[in-house]
Amino acid sequence: MEVILGKTAGFCYGVKRAVEGAKTEIEKCRNTYCLGEIVHNKQVVEKLEKKGMKFIENLDEIKQKDANVIIRAHGVPKKIYELAKEKNVQVKDYTCPNVLKIHQIADKYSEEGYYIILCGNGNHPENLGTISHCNKNYDVIEKEEEINSIIEKIIRNNIDKVLLISQTTYNLEKFRNIEKVLKNQLSEKNIELIVKNTICRATELRQKETEEIAQKVDYMIIIGGKNSSNTKKLFEIAKKHCDNTVCIETVNELDIEKVKKFNTIGIMAGASTPDESIKDVLSIL
Repeated sequence: MEVILGKTAGFCYGVKRAVEGAKTEIEKCRNTYCLGEIVHNKQVVEKLEKKGMKFIENLDEIKQKDANVIIRAHGVPKKIYELAKEKNVQVKDYTCPNVLKIHQIADKYSEEGYYIILCGNGNHPENLGTISHCNKNYDVIEKEEEINSIIEKIIRNNIDKVLLISQTTYNLEKFRNIEKVLKNQLSEKNIELIVKNTICRATELRQKETEEIAQKVDYMIIIGGKNSSNTKKLFEIAKKHCDNTVCIETVNELDIEKVKKFNTIGIMAGASTPDESIKDVLSIL
């Protein structure tokens, strides 16, 4: 059996920075909270809980006066910083630098009156943060076919300048397709379009490598959290090129007897998947 492991599998820079930072903060202050899951991976969250970190959904859950609250890699809406200041809670910001860059872009162009189209899941924590920087002049689209109704809205409301950005983990192929449709239809109406590809480089490389590996193997294993957006994108890409593709969170979900039937196995892991999860799969293979 030949096993091909993706070179880009596992923690990206932003996730590693947040997780390592969280460990440091726990050692400094025993009343350390994290607003939401620090990354979308159950195993990572459970390990930090064992070290003493408390995960909360809103700042009202913090009772101690000397508490710290960690802002996770996905970032948060602007109002969270204001609330933390009102409650005198110390903020330890580990928002991914790539996400902060999108916030800056959204701030700049919304102030200049641009209508913002954000590609991604409107309910994803990262996008909830970005939306807070768009004022009210925006739309979020996840599927390519949704762009046509957005274009109709732009034309109907006499919008003359548009900005296209995306979630850091959005599918690059879909983003390019949406960009192409916008350029073709808006140019005919003399509507200005500015495109900022805010999909992070790590995501692009990971998606490209997943596609390459999936085309070479008989069986493809994607490892990552059930609620991880970037892991889901990797699964979609792999499945497109390899029918025998599975997505698992831990090695316990792997059907070993089924795997034995194949000669070449490909492995890729999401950006929030810890090394241990990857090593466990490699070990059993």
